[in-house]
Amino acid sequence: MTFRVIQWATGAMGKACLRAVLDHPEAELVGLYVYGDKAGRDAGEIARREPTGVIATRDIGEILALDADVVIHCARLAPPYGSHDAEILQLLASGKNVISINGYSRPSHWTGERREAMEAACRAGGTSLMAAGLNPGFAAEQIAVVATGVCQALDHVEVVESVDCRAVRNPDYVFRILGFGSDPADVDPNDPAWGPASSLNGMYEEVLAAMAKHLGLALERVETDHRVFAATQELGVAAGVIPEGRIGHVNWRWNGIVEGQPKLTMSIHWWMEEAHLDEPDPPLWRIRIKGHPGVRISIDLEKREGDTTATSAEQIGVAGAVLNAIPHVVAAAPGLMTRPLATPFRSRLADA
Repeated sequence: MTFRVIQWATGAMGKACLRAVLDHPEAELVGLYVYGDKAGRDAGEIARREPTGVIATRDIGEILALDADVVIHCARLAPPYGSHDAEILQLLASGKNVISINGYSRPSHWTGERREAMEAACRAGGTSLMAAGLNPGFAAEQIAVVATGVCQALDHVEVVESVDCRAVRNPDYVFRILGFGSDPADVDPNDPAWGPASSLNGMYEEVLAAMAKHLGLALERVETDHRVFAATQELGVAAGVIPEGRIGHVNWRWNGIVEGQPKLTMSIHWWMEEAHLDEPDPPLWRIRIKGHPGVRISIDLEKREGDTTATSAEQIGVAGAVLNAIPHVVAAAPGLMTRPLATPFRSRLADA
């Protein structure tokens, strides 16, 4: 079986997904939506592959008119969370399943008009919406939850992610979307109206909701405990310069409250210098489960030996997570999905 795929956006993660689709024998690229000046170019050229005959477009109408099994939605984060709902609703209603790498881990967590609109779009198109990726997608909703399978009692689960952001090149993304370079005195990171928080809070509330669903916990609410740290010196990074005293490290923290106590915690360190890290050279993820027994897991990703491309192990991992999720979202009954606990690699996607 061959899955017909539309790739939506070609930033760093989107381009990695595009290459994965082009390279996989059971995936057929049938459409490509882009931003900026990439419209009119062959998808193969954008991905540094052979010509495909699929020409990139900025016309949503052209994408909606295509016959496809799934859209891999990799639009860049933009405040507030849910800002991409309108285009996702159109895609779902047009008969295309959607996999998002930037949220939608548990869209059924929400109540009211937003959820109703998503469910209506799925009904209209006979389609499903699901998240896939690393975080959201893999570290908390799959690995951490599965690791609790040895516990007779569960007290607390914490997933800590540490990301070196120094190589991120896009200044708008680094300084506006992620909040680096801002004056800490002018920022309340726990103000839900602050741009970066407005992009991320809803996304990671869904992550905790998905974990709670898998664990059979009644999530009462999510509380934030975000922290920002000033650069100890002027930092020259790929996106520009962060002056001394401006934000050079953000620790995002979300606590899922169950029976009045923090039961689930997601902690993400985005850093431009190592001065404020909890430990030197941290792994990509550290999972800490307190219970009977407790569990500690450290996880890093690494590239295949001999791979000299500029694509990072994390980007390759996102693309792999998306590919392995495709048969699950295509086979699902129409509606809002919480990603299954296991979406492992298969030598043939159709065997998933």
